[in-house]
Amino acid sequence: MPLVVDGYGDDDTQLAAKSYKCLPQFVSTGITRSALSAALADLSTASPNPPLGLVLSAGFEDRLLLAAALADEYEILGTSATAISRCKTPADFFPTIARLGIPHPETRFEPPASPTGWLTKKAGGSGGAHIHETTAAHGVSKHGYFQRKVPGDAISVFGIVSAEGDAFAFSRQWITPTLQNPFRYGGATGPLTLEEDLEARLIDTCMTLSREFNLKGIVSFDFLINDGEPLLIEINPRPGATLDVFDDERGTVFAAHIAACMGENPATLLQRQWDPPAARAAAYLYADQGALRVPKIAWPEWARDCSPAGTLIAVHNPIATVLAEATTPDAAEQLCFERMGQLQSMLYDSAKAEQEPTL
Repeated sequence: MPLVVDGYGDDDTQLAAKSYKCLPQFVSTGITRSALSAALADLSTASPNPPLGLVLSAGFEDRLLLAAALADEYEILGTSATAISRCKTPADFFPTIARLGIPHPETRFEPPASPTGWLTKKAGGSGGAHIHETTAAHGVSKHGYFQRKVPGDAISVFGIVSAEGDAFAFSRQWITPTLQNPFRYGGATGPLTLEEDLEARLIDTCMTLSREFNLKGIVSFDFLINDGEPLLIEINPRPGATLDVFDDERGTVFAAHIAACMGENPATLLQRQWDPPAARAAAYLYADQGALRVPKIAWPEWARDCSPAGTLIAVHNPIATVLAEATTPDAAEQLCFERMGQLQSMLYDSAKAEQEPTL
């Protein structure tokens, strides 16, 4: 049974959780140890049984000391804090994959002689908001690095890895850019059927990385496919956004994550219980039409992460997740975009109607 701490207080999260604590300050200030530890302790104390362990979501990659401190208090159900640090410390990660012979875009820690064709990235960033075109103003930073901009198709490998066995699936991702955040994450669709040789190369690379970095449970491996060549961009060693693409109504994929972390073969559980969609897309709807006071609406059954009525969503912040199923990934993606338009109109029109004075 899930005991949940997060910063959003979404209606459907609270319904799904056995017990729940909302810490809204995390949205603006980031996760802090004192508040999180207190909330986790409260949930653990109130639980009728001792928790199996702690599943870390996004938000810890740039708080590596916090992840390590939590590992001293709880069993981490997933990749260890030490392994997370290796994946999210560029000065460790990129020399390691170079040693392994894994192709990746040219990466450096000193500013390039000319900024043209380079990206500036923040170590431990997520969601694409930390990526920008390099300019002459970008200097050396211990928290950043520079990577050559390479064209290609963004393909993510969703893995559940363990010493007992692995399972992999593939999705295609897209961005929803703004002027301030030109590489902001948009959504993903899958599962993809890839050319056999490319699929084999991706799986082989992911298995090599899993053993090298001692990864465990759900992991996302992000690649750019440039002229048939897979270039590794990053590893996200925790459950991420593409979990919404692959999991079924029973939560079998997440159950396989727990199984992998408990020393079982996740593929066995998936083969026995998983009921995957033919194709599904999942995308974030952002408040790009302006700040939004969430109105009272009947949320569509294909919406997730639904903010409570009255919540103020700042401009360009995420409002909800939209899902769509179809017979192919392309059709699911198209339907997902249509639904995002419908939900956007519903929310902004309803918010406007609530604000208008009644006569």
